[in-house]
Amino acid sequence: MAQVSPSSPDLTAARMADCYDQHDGQARITPQRHGSCSTTLPAQIKVGDTLPTVSLKYCPYDPELKNACGIPQALSTDSFKGKKVVIFGVPGAFTPTCNNNHLPEYHEKYQELAKKGIDQVICISTADAFVMDAWGKWTNVSDKVIMAADGNGDFVKATGLVQDLTKVGMGAVRSKRFAMVVEDMKVTYIGVETQFGVSVSGAGAVLAKL
Repeated sequence: MAQVSPSSPDLTAARMADCYDQHDGQARITPQRHGSCSTTLPAQIKVGDTLPTVSLKYCPYDPELKNACGIPQALSTDSFKGKKVVIFGVPGAFTPTCNNNHLPEYHEKYQELAKKGIDQVICISTADAFVMDAWGKWTNVSDKVIMAADGNGDFVKATGLVQDLTKVGMGAVRSKRFAMVVEDMKVTYIGVETQFGVSVSGAGAVLAKL
């Protein structure tokens, strides 16, 4: 199991929650009580699985709102039916690796992804919609990346992509660092980081699989 110092700025999916057992690159639930992980969660989603129906929140991009947030709207994963989308998750908005490496690469490679048939790129974190909107403005992703809030952790829990970061003061329900390609609600690629940095969850790795 990868170890993370509480002072480390890079809080990636390399840190598994206390209620998870890292084995063969997969997060497996152990039946122990630990905060919000006191009940058994679904196994980690894999290639061939159907994306669960979950409601997220986001503030639609509005170029007129440069210094303010819009009104959050619902974004159901059901809206991805008939589409080919990339969903990538990050442990926290504005955190160093997420802000400097992960999100910018998807913005930079958006046109390449679109040429490969990707209809939408969605960034997910367990923050609220206002934080995600502010982060999108800060990084100037405009309408290229949908900044989606999984405020209650419903998506990451339903897909088995949740991690516990209470030991570093970030709460018990945080997203692992991951990326997936979903075609008409079926997962065709998934990469979940088990070490620091961005590798299998980066835009380059996704492009290589398209």
